[in-house]
Amino acid sequence: MSRTTTALVAPELNGKFELREVYLDAIRDDEVLVEIQASGLCHTDLSCAVGILPCRPNAVLGHEGGGVVVQTGSAVTSVAPGDKVLLSFTHCETCPSCTSGHPAYCHTFNDRNFGGSRPDGTASMLTKEGGEPMYSTFFGQSSFARHTLVHRSSVVKVPADTDLALYAPLGCGMQTGAGAVLNSLNVKEGSTVAVFGVGSVGMAAVMAAAKIRKARIVIAVDLQEARLELAKTLGATHGVLGNAKDVVQQIRDICQSNGVDYAVDATGVPFVIRTMIEALGTLGRASTVGAPGPGNSVPVDIMDHLTYGKEYVGCCEGDSLPKEFVPYLIDAHKKGLFPLDQFIKYYNFKDFEQAIEDSKTGKAIKAVLKW
Repeated sequence: MSRTTTALVAPELNGKFELREVYLDAIRDDEVLVEIQASGLCHTDLSCAVGILPCRPNAVLGHEGGGVVVQTGSAVTSVAPGDKVLLSFTHCETCPSCTSGHPAYCHTFNDRNFGGSRPDGTASMLTKEGGEPMYSTFFGQSSFARHTLVHRSSVVKVPADTDLALYAPLGCGMQTGAGAVLNSLNVKEGSTVAVFGVGSVGMAAVMAAAKIRKARIVIAVDLQEARLELAKTLGATHGVLGNAKDVVQQIRDICQSNGVDYAVDATGVPFVIRTMIEALGTLGRASTVGAPGPGNSVPVDIMDHLTYGKEYVGCCEGDSLPKEFVPYLIDAHKKGLFPLDQFIKYYNFKDFEQAIEDSKTGKAIKAVLKW
């Protein structure tokens, strides 16, 4: 096949994208050439496109891809040409975190997923044959392209009848929200849970808490009433407007205690995180999955944290092992326990501007771009 393909490119870090032709480098031994069918549009993509998260101009982003294998490198044994695959983050496969089943905490995670090149510094995409290197291999995949070279660690083989467009968001957002509940916090049945920010990641946390872990109370906190109502249809028992002055007290009243057992922040906003920590009850555990960019911090009342035994932990990619967790979530959806189809909206790749606008305004909870 031709090594020229079409990609959605961010020429500058100003939030704008363009469809352009790009040139693929030769496949490496540890890579898979994938024909992308669909890719989820994630907040992380938009944050990189404006420079909030690490990025460079001439970037091909996208990290929730689904497609079909075209070719494999000589060191790839997990998939073969013709296989359907979903794509997730990349990892080194050899550090202690990777070998112990926690690849989301790979010791070289940031370099590999946000570095914009292969680990050896070469680019998988060029502006043209013999042209300038592009910011590529994003999360090991750069799935905003019709064809792309993917590191083997990013590839999850799925059955031939898998709806790739429906399940593409599992590669990052959905596994992050669900994993925060199921893995990082290990929410217990019959407990109380609050989810701050119910976009797609927060909705995943709501579904995991309510339907998979069967929490007794699941409180959705958001600025948009429409999202709160949707969250209730997906399992939330209560909704609280995030701009209310008494959010913490409302949560305590709902739980009929001094706070909530578990909480997830999907916003990355420091003020929201501070409110979440304050809303924790005795021995409460909270986790942040929203990425605000480097340099942000939150003040903690040390005495309150100490005397009530509160915990606040980070959560990257839901602390998931994608090759196991993505199929688990597909199975949960088929059982009616993870109804992500209720808030996915599909767009043709040529309509990317509308998809981005709808994502920003909240008209689309989860936008998926299809070729």
